[in-house]
Amino acid sequence: MPTILVVEDNDDINELLKTILVSHYQVIQAYSGTEGLAYFHNQAPDLVLLDIMLPGKDGGQVLAEIRQSSNIPVIMLTAISDKKTVTQYLLNGADDYISKPFDEAEVLARIQVCLRNRQAPVQSQLSFCDLELDEETYQLLCCGQAVQLRLKEYDILKLLFNHPQQVFTKEQLYASIWGQDYLPGDNTLNTHLSNIRKKIKKISPNHDYIETMWGLGIRLKGKE
Repeated sequence: MPTILVVEDNDDINELLKTILVSHYQVIQAYSGTEGLAYFHNQAPDLVLLDIMLPGKDGGQVLAEIRQSSNIPVIMLTAISDKKTVTQYLLNGADDYISKPFDEAEVLARIQVCLRNRQAPVQSQLSFCDLELDEETYQLLCCGQAVQLRLKEYDILKLLFNHPQQVFTKEQLYASIWGQDYLPGDNTLNTHLSNIRKKIKKISPNHDYIETMWGLGIRLKGKE
């Protein structure tokens, strides 16, 4: 029986979710972001229902830490009606979201879909031009030669590979990879992008696969 970790600080909502789920799943209850992360690391649940507004670490911080080590399905619980905010959580790695107040059938259906998708075979390699990104080894192949990546470098490339035509602003990239707001003058993202470019250019010096569109953002660049 799959295990669901419910991270929700409202006692009534937490108990309601347990009542909905307990006939179908093992249920672990947490009431703060910090407690939720402790259960995540120690209990290895199969899916997390994660409230956005939490004491301790908020839902965004919890999601970011989970994504540093796991692709476990995460469904956000939110009373926020701002679609832009919800979309950002999806870009940051959430698999789905459920709006409060929620319907029992909807909760069960969304969990079932996420668990089913997790069990489905996934593509282990992403390709773009002469580049291949291996999702199992966290390794980049450039023209058939291996390029070792740091975790954040891999995360940046994976996001770009999954959306090869999309232009990402620095704010979007930083929020998606680090789970925090980008502050002007912060050179962290530029440093990682520069490192990726240098590693690739050692193998393929005549093509810049990552294009900076001045005033717009970053995207993958195909060969002319």
